[in-house]
Amino acid sequence: MRRSSAASKKKSDSITSSTTDLFRSGPSKATSKEMDRIDHLFNQYANTSSNLIDPEGIEELCSNLEVPHTDIRILMLAWKMKAEKQGYFTQEEWRRGLKALRADTLSKLKKALPELEKEVRRQSNFADFYAYAFRYCLTEEKQKSIDIETICQLLDIVMGSTFRAQVDYFVEYLKIQNDYKVINMDQWMGFDRFCNEISFPEMTEYNPELAWPLVLDSFVEWISEKQA
Repeated sequence: MRRSSAASKKKSDSITSSTTDLFRSGPSKATSKEMDRIDHLFNQYANTSSNLIDPEGIEELCSNLEVPHTDIRILMLAWKMKAEKQGYFTQEEWRRGLKALRADTLSKLKKALPELEKEVRRQSNFADFYAYAFRYCLTEEKQKSIDIETICQLLDIVMGSTFRAQVDYFVEYLKIQNDYKVINMDQWMGFDRFCNEISFPEMTEYNPELAWPLVLDSFVEWISEKQA
């Protein structure tokens, strides 16, 4: 009986040990397979000579996702990847973004886009995304500002659906004024603050003494004259 008991204990220990090994190897094997699929997807769009997804690859990706390449969700995807260079995704950026989205296939990535948009539009994330959108458009080394035409397009994509009236007025103002040829980060972030803090079109809370960028002081004056 004792021998049988000892054998039974040994068998039990063996089962416990193999189960533990299974649990230990399970997640890492799953993670490894997930990363293989993410890499496989990357290779479908990457330029083999540069090992980057370039503008052509992004256009093909957008076509397969059935979204225009100017769709804000593609910019949101770049934000999720923390992509540094406009129009290019490195393999590391791709892995970072798709792993965070738990999207290791094209269909999963397609399904993840509406959830990504909800995540970005949460107030806790939007200011970071809004600042990222500006930095993403700085395509030259040491560039600190963006031309008015590009800013107008960017405002429409990033803010248009949330603050339509403010964006339309600001874009109209930027296109007719002659004082500013470019917009810097401080002015860009000032407009986000303006949209969130100032009721529109009344603007009764706007106080030019409160360190607003000068371009916004001029913008408010212009609207006030327009309304008078």
